[in-house]
Amino acid sequence: MKTSHIKVKSLDEIDILRKAGKILASIIKELKGSLTAGMTTKDIDAQAEILIRKHGVKAAFKGYRNFPASACVSVNEAVVHGIPNQRIIRKGDIVSIEVGIIYQDYYSDTALTVAIDPINPQLQKLLEVTETALYKGIEQARAGNHLSDISFAVQSYAELHGFSIVRDFVGHGIGRQLHEDPEIPNYGPAHQGPILKEGMVLAIEPMVNLGKHRTKILNDGWTVVTEDGKPSAHFEHCILITSQEAEVLTR
Repeated sequence: MKTSHIKVKSLDEIDILRKAGKILASIIKELKGSLTAGMTTKDIDAQAEILIRKHGVKAAFKGYRNFPASACVSVNEAVVHGIPNQRIIRKGDIVSIEVGIIYQDYYSDTALTVAIDPINPQLQKLLEVTETALYKGIEQARAGNHLSDISFAVQSYAELHGFSIVRDFVGHGIGRQLHEDPEIPNYGPAHQGPILKEGMVLAIEPMVNLGKHRTKILNDGWTVVTEDGKPSAHFEHCILITSQEAEVLTR
């Protein structure tokens, strides 16, 4: 992909995306704080809807390619795009929540995976490694680096700790559209692809599996699960490329 396809945002656009990121960070923080055993994944989505309305923004996911909910809620072996339903959250589960919003016609997107304590140490390590892998990727997201420097950093860190990287789903550019160029794989060699420039806004989102990397989509047409049924974790931030270290918009 040529760098020219990757939009460099104007100062006005960056200002809007900053505000969108701040609102979304507040929403996901409240969702995380309200998560307890005994809730259903549909309860989490209902809470997301309330918070999105409270902040005066629109849900980015609801109706997107006919997705039926405001939040993606993926439990244990579900990797991403889990449709909220009557599944009950139990102690020992890990729950990935992804929320997107539209603020002044611009999109923001974030995800995290939450442990419903007590969880086993292996799952705790999976969560810690996935989140750290995200930040290893963000460290490489700076002007002058190649796009794949992000990918290489994420993969290297996750695999160093014995986990595997999902290959079927990737990060993306974001702005006036939820998914813009470029696609950002979480694997691959360093020093490949477009050169990153100041003003690019990217959504970096490692999905890391306890077992093998392969996934499949359930009959609902959305929910992605690990092929081997082992748990998966997912963390995502929107970031702005600057001349120094990237600015995390959704922190």
